[in-house]
Amino acid sequence: MVKYLVFKYLRFDKTQPFISLCAILAFLGVSIGVAVLIIAMAIMNGFDKEFERKLFTMNYPITILSPFKEGVSKEDLQNLKANFKDIKFSPFISSQVIIKNTNKLEGGMIFGVNLDDEKEINSVVKDGAKNINLDNFGILIGKGLKDEFLIKDGDKITLLFAKNDAAGFSLMPKMKRFEVKSSFSSGLIAYDKSYIYANINDLAKILGYKNGKFDGIHIYSKDPFKDKDKINAVLPDRLVAVGWWEQNGNFFSALALEKRALFIVLMLIILVASLNIISSLLMTVMNRRQEIALLLSLGASKSEVKKVFFYIGMVIGGGGMVFGLIMGILGVWILGSFDIVNLPADVYGSSKLPMELSKFDLISIIIGSFIVVTLSSYYPAKKSTQVDVLSTLRNE
Repeated sequence: MVKYLVFKYLRFDKTQPFISLCAILAFLGVSIGVAVLIIAMAIMNGFDKEFERKLFTMNYPITILSPFKEGVSKEDLQNLKANFKDIKFSPFISSQVIIKNTNKLEGGMIFGVNLDDEKEINSVVKDGAKNINLDNFGILIGKGLKDEFLIKDGDKITLLFAKNDAAGFSLMPKMKRFEVKSSFSSGLIAYDKSYIYANINDLAKILGYKNGKFDGIHIYSKDPFKDKDKINAVLPDRLVAVGWWEQNGNFFSALALEKRALFIVLMLIILVASLNIISSLLMTVMNRRQEIALLLSLGASKSEVKKVFFYIGMVIGGGGMVFGLIMGILGVWILGSFDIVNLPADVYGSSKLPMELSKFDLISIIIGSFIVVTLSSYYPAKKSTQVDVLSTLRNE
């Protein structure tokens, strides 16, 4: 009986078309809400992963620093290489600089590195450096700087260092002319306009570093979360290993908060659509009061009547969920496979819309939508059992 009545009440009623129209709108509302939520979460995840990949490369998985400014020694590097043979290391010297070319000035950060070691851990530097060498005061600059100063390979620019030289009764900033050998593009304008790479020995001479002394060590690890703790365990107290996620914690916390807020806001679309389920079911109950009263008088239980209207709501809402899932996953595939939306690469790090739908988000969407649809179906179903049988049969 329950199955028969469900299909009977779901059929289009020509005498009451508005009720059927509400059911169709509820179905479409849930479908669109689920589809939009899936696509939005895929875009947010895609941007998260894209930024994470860029920051993972340019900020390095793990960096060893000296909080007390004592620096890292060659012996520290050799000890790390002996203990972690499967991890790649690249010592560096760094300094803040002002880039000067003609009348333009720009702030930046210069890293003195061993280019062969740096290529092993930084794919961006590897792609930009190709077969060049940075000996004799050559530098590798970001594409943003190159475009800003209209520099070509082989041109020379002046770098002003934060460290000063004595000049009579005053101090003069250290200055040095470098030859631009090549450029790199990380996809993030903040790095392309500020990072510069030079030979570690050349930079050590300019800054007056002793032989075998570094500011830190960049490390490439396939599992930085575990390796960071292992490295800290063997480091002396004057050194500390810092993960890339710790250096960008606020950024990713903001992204996570934005993602949660977007999920809640878009879930409201499904909640609003579920109100149509409630209204259409309540109108169906009101329109079918005589039939409900008759069924109850003939021996049908309240549980069976409740099931009829609950199943109607679940068919409308559940069908909308399934249709929305299909539309959402299809939309994610289309947007991820074809260049329908073009983005400015210097702002977003990619010209293509990044799409990545995680299993956790998909399951959360399904569970959240199912709860909303279930609650929307339960209330009208419960109201259907509260029909006054005697009064209804007597008066209607």
